[in-house]
Amino acid sequence: MSATVGIIGLGIMGGAMARNLVAAGWNVLGFDTSAARLAELAADGVVPCATVADVAKGAEILLTSLPSAKACAATATAIAESGAPRRVVIEASTLALPDKMFFHDTLKAAGHEPLDCPISGTGSQAAAKDLVIYASGDHDSIEALRPFYAAFTRAVHNVGAYSNGTKMKYVANLLVAINNVATAEAMVLGMKAGLDPQQINELIAGGAGNSRIWELRAPMMARNEYLPATMKIDIWQKDMDVIGHFATQLGVPTPTFSATIPIYAAAQAQGHGAEDTAAVCAVLEAMSAHKR
Repeated sequence: MSATVGIIGLGIMGGAMARNLVAAGWNVLGFDTSAARLAELAADGVVPCATVADVAKGAEILLTSLPSAKACAATATAIAESGAPRRVVIEASTLALPDKMFFHDTLKAAGHEPLDCPISGTGSQAAAKDLVIYASGDHDSIEALRPFYAAFTRAVHNVGAYSNGTKMKYVANLLVAINNVATAEAMVLGMKAGLDPQQINELIAGGAGNSRIWELRAPMMARNEYLPATMKIDIWQKDMDVIGHFATQLGVPTPTFSATIPIYAAAQAQGHGAEDTAAVCAVLEAMSAHKR
């Protein structure tokens, strides 16, 4: 497959995916509301565009990686009104189902093919092409895009009808939320007991208590360094709200997930909003009166 692709939203995830696509030989157009971010990606080979419409007109495949429902709605409208010919538009953000359906309906009415393809992975995983995509929507479109996905992921799963991807992402992120706080809880217990944080990190990673989240976040906790963020707490709060609302609508109790909510809220309130979600470790350290 050889085509020009467009990435709309060049944040932590979108920027990493764009860089990997460039490295794989794709011609990549990009747009972001941040001029500084756009310039940064331009230096890495992404062709900067002034508007979403410019990306839609110039790229055969579009991927959106957006921070909010408002940004998603504005982007869908801009693509629909761009006058671009039929495009396959991959929506990779984590959003509420009504927002995903607005995206679908707006683009479908304009003659485009929207796909709901949330991504499982952190910013550091994105940089390393260690992402998993939960692709949902038109089967043939998903299958035709496998060479495209291969440039920035390690696995793509076709999970069926449009919106199934988002539902699967909720399940995955519920576990991420729990495992991240559980990692911090274990780390603080060990440090308060007098164990070396680097040794805690290494020994748990090699034992039965290990998890993918431990491998990704425990090293940051051990170093007590939460920048640069692979997932900002400010953005993660949006994901938490979406998952909680979805579970409530289905009548599914989530006692363990719910127990993590005040920890993330405290991290944000204590000034860690721009830091990685691993900074919940700092919250639990303060709660346990542990000082390094």
